[in-house]
Amino acid sequence: MTPENPSRAPESLLGGGWPADVENPRPIRTFTPRYRVSDLTRERMDTLLPRYAVEQLPVDPQAVFGRVAPLVLEIGSGHGAAAIGYAAAHPGHDVLTAEVHLPGVVRMLAAAQASGVENLRVYPRDAMDLLGGGLAPHTVSAVHLLFPDPWPKVRHAKRRFVQQRTLAAIERILVPGGELLVGTDHPVYAHWTREQLAAFPTARVTQVERPAWKDEDGFEGKGRAAGRPPTYLRVTFG
Repeated sequence: MTPENPSRAPESLLGGGWPADVENPRPIRTFTPRYRVSDLTRERMDTLLPRYAVEQLPVDPQAVFGRVAPLVLEIGSGHGAAAIGYAAAHPGHDVLTAEVHLPGVVRMLAAAQASGVENLRVYPRDAMDLLGGGLAPHTVSAVHLLFPDPWPKVRHAKRRFVQQRTLAAIERILVPGGELLVGTDHPVYAHWTREQLAAFPTARVTQVERPAWKDEDGFEGKGRAAGRPPTYLRVTFG
C-alpha cells in the first residue's frame, strides 16, 4: 500500500497536455516505477507489447481495436485480473488499461492471451496522459478505478487519485450516461472519495456491490482478511 509496492496499481498526477477547461495540476508523481526485468518478462515484452500496447496519442479506439464498440478505461490495472474479468464477461466491449509497472503489464497480457481475451489493450504509461488529451471527449463508456493506493497520511492527500481536477477530466471523456466505478478497501480513501464526489457539482453517487465480473483476489481479498470490507461507488455525471 505504498508507492514502492509494485503490485499496488500505481497512479500519477502529471499536468502535461491538459485541455483548457480542466485545471492543469502541478506535476506530482505518485508512483515510483522500481522493478527488475527478468528474462521471462523481457521475452514477454518483446512478444506481447508490439501486439497489445497502445503507443500513439491521441488514441483512436477504432484503429486500436479494429471495430466500433463501447470503450472502458481501467486506471491502474496492476496484474490485470479485474480487466481480464471484465473483458471476458463483456466481449462486445473494448477495454483499455493504463499501467506503468511493466512486469504487471506483461503478466496481464500473457494471462489475457492464455484466456483467449482479444478485446484488451494497454497504455503502458501514465494514465493522466489519457485523461489529459490522449482520449477525445465523450469516447469512454466507463472508467474503472479499482483499489488504488490510498495514501492514508494527511500530508499525502494531494497524491490521491480522486481529486476535483481528475473528476473533471473523467467527466470530459465519458459519453453521456457513462459512469465511473471506484473500489477501495481503505476507509480513509472511501471517506475522501465521498467528500470529493460530494463537492463535485454534477456527480451522482450510488454505493453498489462488487460487480459479478470482479473476483475477490488481490487487494480486495487482503482487505477482507484484515477486516476491511470493500466499498464500491458508482458515479454518473450530469
